[in-house]
Amino acid sequence: MSDKILTAEEVEALITRGPFHQWLGLRVKKVEADAIELTATWREEWVVNPDRRYTHGGILAALVDLTADWALVSRTGRGVPTVDMRVDYHRPAMPGDLTARGKVVKFGGQFSVAEASVFDAEGKLLASGRGVYLTAPPKA
Repeated sequence: MSDKILTAEEVEALITRGPFHQWLGLRVKKVEADAIELTATWREEWVVNPDRRYTHGGILAALVDLTADWALVSRTGRGVPTVDMRVDYHRPAMPGDLTARGKVVKFGGQFSVAEASVFDAEGKLLASGRGVYLTAPPKA
C-alpha cells in the first residue's frame, strides 16, 4: 500500500459496496493513519426486545468488528478477514444513530490487531472490543 491515506469518501465507497454495510447505514466520518470514525443509522429492525427497545448485541458486535477491521485501511487499502474477536457490552443501546471509533493496536505482516468502541448520540460507551485480522497481502 502506498503512503497515501484514502479519504473518508473513498473508504465509504469501499465499505458500502457490501449490502450489509448499506443496510447498517454506514457513513465514514474520518480516516486517519491507523484510525477511523464512522456512524450507523439506527433502524427499527435492530430492536431485540420490543418492550425495552434496546438494540440487539449482534449489531454492536458487527460495528466493533467492521470498525476495527477498517481502522486498518490506511495500511491495507481494503477490508480484511477477521481471525478472532471479542466484544464487551457496557450498556444497552437505545434507539438512535451510533458512532464507532477504531484504531490499530499492532500492524503485522500476516496478522494485525485493532480495537473499536461504539457510542450513542450522547457519547456514552455502549460496546468495545478487539480483533485479530489477516492483513497478509492477497495472493495473486
